[in-house]
Order: sequence, then C-alpha cells, then structure tokens
Amino acid sequence: MASKFGLIGLAVMGENLVLNIASKGFSISVFNRTTSKVDSFVNGRAKKFGYGDKITGTYSLEEFVQSLEIPRKIMIMVRAGSAVDSVIQKLIPLVDKGDVIIDGGNSQFTDTQRRFEMLREKGILFIGTGVSGGEEGALKGPSMMPGGSIEAWPIVKPIFQEISAKVIEEDNSVSSCCEWMGEGGAGHYVKMVHNGIEYGDMQLICEAYMLMKNLGKSNEEMHNIFSQWNKEELGSYLIEITSEILLKKDEETGKFVVDLILDTAGQKGTGKWTSIESLQQGIPLTLISEAVYARALSAQKEERVIASSKIVGKTIEVNSISLDDIKQALYASKIISYAQGFSLLKSASKEFKWNLHFSDISKIWRGGCIIRSVFLNDITNAFRENSDLSNLMLDDFFNKRLMKAQESWRKVVSYCISKGIPVPALSSALSYFDGYRTACLPANLLQAQRDFFGAHTYERVDKKRGDFFHTNWTGEGGETTSNQYDV
Repeated sequence: MASKFGLIGLAVMGENLVLNIASKGFSISVFNRTTSKVDSFVNGRAKKFGYGDKITGTYSLEEFVQSLEIPRKIMIMVRAGSAVDSVIQKLIPLVDKGDVIIDGGNSQFTDTQRRFEMLREKGILFIGTGVSGGEEGALKGPSMMPGGSIEAWPIVKPIFQEISAKVIEEDNSVSSCCEWMGEGGAGHYVKMVHNGIEYGDMQLICEAYMLMKNLGKSNEEMHNIFSQWNKEELGSYLIEITSEILLKKDEETGKFVVDLILDTAGQKGTGKWTSIESLQQGIPLTLISEAVYARALSAQKEERVIASSKIVGKTIEVNSISLDDIKQALYASKIISYAQGFSLLKSASKEFKWNLHFSDISKIWRGGCIIRSVFLNDITNAFRENSDLSNLMLDDFFNKRLMKAQESWRKVVSYCISKGIPVPALSSALSYFDGYRTACLPANLLQAQRDFFGAHTYERVDKKRGDFFHTNWTGEGGETTSNQYDV
C-alpha cells in the first residue's frame, strides 16, 4: 500500500516530524542520503514509539518516490541553501506533474520564490513552509506557515493542520496553528519575520535579566520573578524557559549553567534577512535590527574584554527603578517589536501581492512556535477588528497599554543610560515609539541638505503633496523652482 506522505532528511527535526505524522494515523515513507540513518530510525525510534507499521524506510530516491501515492507529497528537511536545490533537481525526473514538493527548512524567501517559479514551469507544485517550535514542536505540534502553489494547499492541508499545534478560541472551539500564507515565497517570508520578532523578544528578555542582575537579584530571585511574569500578561514560551534556565545547575561544578556560558551569541541568518528586507521595503525595524546587532557585538568578545579595561563609562545619579518598571518596559518594547514586524509584513504583502491575513498569522503563532504567548491573542483580536490596521500602536488595546507603561519605560531607559548599562532593544523601541508619535520630524532639514548637495528636490508644507521643488541654495536670492523629475 502506497504511503500518503514522504520525507527526506532524518536529522532530529525530520525524525520528529515523521513521528508526529505517523502518530496522527498517516502512513509515511522516509529517505536519507546516508542510508544507515534510515535503518537506525526505522528500527529504533519508530519502533520505540510504536509507529513501525506506519513508517516505511527506503534506500534510494527512486524507491522512495515509487512508494508514495499520487499526487505525491514530498517534504524536504535538509540544510537550507544548495542542499535543497540539489534534492529538488534529483527529484524532478522522478516525479509527475501535479506532485507536491515541500521545503520545510529555514530557506530564504527569495530562494523559495525562485524554486516555485522554476517548478511551476514544469507542472510540479511547490510549497515553502515555515516550521516553528524546534525539535519539541516538530514532535508534539509546530506552528506552520505554508506558501507557494495554491493548488497544493488542498492536497496537504489535512495533514498539515492535523500535525500542527492547536489552540482554544474564546468560544471553546479548537484552531489549528497552520493556515495558508500566500503564493510564492510568502510562507518563508512570514517565517523570516517570525524569526526576526523572536530575535527581538530574546534580546529584550536578556536586557531585563541584565538589569535585574545590576539591581543585585540572584538567579533564584530572577527565576521567581520570571515565573510570576509568566502567569501574567508577559506569559510566553520564552519567559517560561528563561525561568527554568536560571535554576539549572552544572553537575560538575555545582554552579548555575547560565553563569558558565560564554557571553557570545550565534545566529543562523534569518534575523539578518529580516533587517535587510526592512531596508528594502523602507520599513523601520529598529528594535529587531538592534537585536541582530547585539548578537554581532556579543561575538566581539576579545575586543570587548580589552575595551572594558580601557574605556571607563561615567555614571550619573538617578532615581532607582523597580521590578514593575522593568516589567512594564519589557511589555511596551514587546509591543513595538510586533508592531514593526507586522508593518514589514503589511508592506511585503502589498509589494508581492500576497494578500496576507494578519489575524491568521498572529493566530497560528499562538501555539507550537518559539514566540507563542498570551500576548498574541490580543494581536489576533486587533486584526480581526480591523484587518487594515496600519500599526499595532493605533489599536485601542495596545495604545492604552503603551500609555500605561510609558512612565516606567522612560525611567528604565534613563536609568540604564545614567548607569552605562547597554539596552539597545529597550532604548531603540522607545525611540521608535517617540518618532512614530511625532507629527513633525527634522527630516525637512535632511531633505534641504539632500537638495543642497544633490538637487534631490523636496515637497513643501504650503503646496499640495506630489509637487516637488528645488532651491538654488548658493545663488543670489535663493531662487526656488518647481521640478517634476523623480526624486
């Protein structure tokens, strides 16, 4: 009997997805380039979990493809980049028109768009799906963000929505954390922004942790604080695991593990892609970009150690801050992180004609994924009430929360500046908040500078929008002329 699904790539993430799919009653064939991994998995974890009758091991791509029912549904779980292209090229001569190839890795959305267009010409359906939740999510239910060939969605929807995480709605109905994102690279674009927001969330929590350490709080005390916050409006997966991390001790030394970890952070590129794309779209993603830069700065460990002994930061006296001030600043900055992320998604949706549904995106992030939180319920409600909402800060709920948190937010940032404590994400979030709410920014002077040295023209406050002017800045009389050329 042919398998209903196929998966290539048996790293832990791939294995866990296979076990998840089999646990929901779907038969599945597996293949790995290193065929010994197929035997190890089929005779090991597959049998241990009791799904041996649902999982078929294959030992060549030809055998793998032939084992699948038509239309074939083939998911690739290999390292993003050239490896994905290599697998696709090997599959093309083996599959039929109407079959579905799925890339479930963290591919760059431009690669997904390219593969989608290439396979469409051959009559092969393609999906690029973001999968969030890590190894545990893959096994127990991830958040999934598929996009690509719309014709493929009805074919994979029953499986994808069955294996994804579930959340309970206010009316007690159950929702799947998987919805169709849009054509082409839409799914991986949404996953990219998801990861950018994840960067921001993690950096904000790290800055709150650094602040509490500065206030003399012990790891046990910080564990209790984060545990309490997780029961309140900041309740989230990242807050939860932070509280657990703070209590973990090293068996060898008896010290807290977190205190033994070198303060240099890695990254795989999705946060950087989000920042680059924000520049392409002209959407300010200051907090997320600062989170990316914070990781880059952390990697300059040797330079920072030298600088710490040569550069002395001067501090000034300010009033102390409370734990509630830190909590409010963290919450307000979190609003900014999501506001910026959804602004980028809104711009991209228009640019690429994806017609993204923002309430669906926030809905599927509520379960299974790394950034799942209570907070996302409020974002879902905001976009359900107003699908054209231009910025989350303009929603009544979030506007009121920002107003409530504003005093504490400013106290925290002021305190950090006065003490020389680096909080790039908290401070850039506040600066964006102030910039967005300022009706008149100094960009008039900036545009005058551009016109002075490059004749780039400008618009006038006393003329209609769309009319451009140029001033002869160094000529007598400072002549101003209308100019219609493109700026």
